Amino acid sequence: MNSVVTTTLNGSSELLSLLQSLTDGTRSVEQVHQQLIAQLATVESSPPELQLDLDREARCGFPEVIYAPGKSSDALIQAFDLLLSRKQNALATRCDAAQAATLCACFPQAVFNSVARTVRINLASSSSSSKESGRVVVVTAGTSDRPVGEEALETLHWMNVDAELMMDVGVAGPQRFLKQKHRLEGASAVIVAAGMEGALPSVVGGWVACPVIAVPTSVGYGTSFGGLTALLGMLNSCAANVAVVNIDAGFKAAYLAGMIASQARRQNRPATE
Repeated sequence: MNSVVTTTLNGSSELLSLLQSLTDGTRSVEQVHQQLIAQLATVESSPPELQLDLDREARCGFPEVIYAPGKSSDALIQAFDLLLSRKQNALATRCDAAQAATLCACFPQAVFNSVARTVRINLASSSSSSKESGRVVVVTAGTSDRPVGEEALETLHWMNVDAELMMDVGVAGPQRFLKQKHRLEGASAVIVAAGMEGALPSVVGGWVACPVIAVPTSVGYGTSFGGLTALLGMLNSCAANVAVVNIDAGFKAAYLAGMIASQARRQNRPATE
């Protein structure tokens, strides 16, 4: 077996289930053999330009995400096919219009968010799990930060995490945030996307009892330096509950927040699962 196949099968719940069916007599040796051949064929059909990690969900809790830039439409289609064949949710980020159109044509159930530039497919069997997780609120300082906020929101939906978007509550008009801050109550984590001087995460951090994940955005005039000013401001936040990800990294912020929110789901699972 090559290393890709070994990685895919080791620790897989599907493999354990298959072996269990052999020991309890519900499948014959020949049936298990044929099933293993089918699994290996699926793995080896991965497109040459991708080495898709189909065991990521078993190890880390969530499937591998596809970063679309530089990938052919055929590779994206094959990646989605592989993920769905293994009953895993699929997400592609930073898709251009042509890539999104191709994916949506091949997968009618796909959800394309043109603002976020994401394409995702959530399997119906996992759609109810958001009720078991914590809640994440995505906050944007201005409507110019919306693409980053939408990328975060779509990522959280892909993770089956309860999430909502609160837009245009930046520090230039503090009354706007105060009118809506009640929406942050009970959140497991808050994501704050802001450009310019990047001050909003510190403000939010002073109002909530949960982690605040700050996302500097490349929004602003010349001395914002494409988000660098916001990044440095957020790194120097005096709010102790603020952590910072990279510029425009809505996906990364959402993945971290989603993992925090999903702890409630994992803690509530029976020990036998």
